[in-house]
Amino acid sequence: MKKRTIWLGAAILISAVFLWLALDGLNLAEVWADMRSANYWWLVPSVAVYFVAVWSRTWRWDYMLRPLKHIPVRRLFPVVVIGYMGNNVYPFRAGEVLRSFVLYRREEVPMSASLATVIVERVFDGLVMLIFVFVALPFTPIPGDNGRIQSIVIFASVAFFAALIVFFALAAMPERFYRLAKWGLGLTGSLLTESSRESLLGILQRFLTGLESLRSFRNVLMIFFTSIVIWLLETVKYWFVMHAFDFQVTFFALMLMNGVVNLATTLPSAPGYVGTFDEPGIEVLKLYGVPQNTAAAYTLVLHAALWFPITALGFYYMIREGLSWSDIGKAAEMKEGEPIP
Repeated sequence: MKKRTIWLGAAILISAVFLWLALDGLNLAEVWADMRSANYWWLVPSVAVYFVAVWSRTWRWDYMLRPLKHIPVRRLFPVVVIGYMGNNVYPFRAGEVLRSFVLYRREEVPMSASLATVIVERVFDGLVMLIFVFVALPFTPIPGDNGRIQSIVIFASVAFFAALIVFFALAAMPERFYRLAKWGLGLTGSLLTESSRESLLGILQRFLTGLESLRSFRNVLMIFFTSIVIWLLETVKYWFVMHAFDFQVTFFALMLMNGVVNLATTLPSAPGYVGTFDEPGIEVLKLYGVPQNTAAAYTLVLHAALWFPITALGFYYMIREGLSWSDIGKAAEMKEGEPIP
């Protein structure tokens, strides 16, 4: 509990720093004036296209889960929505664990196996975000940037590609890695009991099973293709919301913003990505000549339009599923092998 409290404090501190940077130099009265004058009818198509993106996410997850169990997309959709609601209201992306917990409860898919697919999703998302940045920069050069963003992107690319290579290696040689882990745990001697070692090996085995979709080249192509579709649709949402305000940037500039913002939200932060979403979004728009107050108004409305609809629908599905707040903690602390609640 103490360790979790320290991590939560660090996440809130990171959000506070980003929020302070976002508010620095803003004229809040002008930000409010820009928000009041916005044409909010543009939010209707933006929300619609966002839920098409969520449906695409569900389709991608279905592909990744098929080696474990084929679940119709219509049955998976509420599970995905509950997970994204959890990400929006709890720190540390707890919604990912909640999503696996609900899937375990409904479909008896082991949590460690489904969590493996979720981690792979995040890696593919990160790679697509980096591709967006690489694609957008030549079409929307940033005045005075001097390669700073490119350097950050190259560093992040190395990290994400390294993670993907590790996952491919684990998927290609699961038995060898399992034997290596078993040998390593055998060296712990009296530090771990036999039952603890068996439990850890069981979790590892189910985790490796969750990587099975990476063994098929066709599956990898489909995961990559759907990831691009998902993030293009989300950029379309950015484009629709932009039309509610009095400024224009290119679609490529919004691709860059989408990439930078979502890479920033991988940092630990307060629930709902407070600060880590807003400050990078404002800064990218400022680089393209958008006034700071207008950029702030747009980013805040965009953040709300991304946060509220999926969160409200997630709460609805959570109630319909019969989940309680205590289930969130249960999902985080649950051990494999416990009876299905």
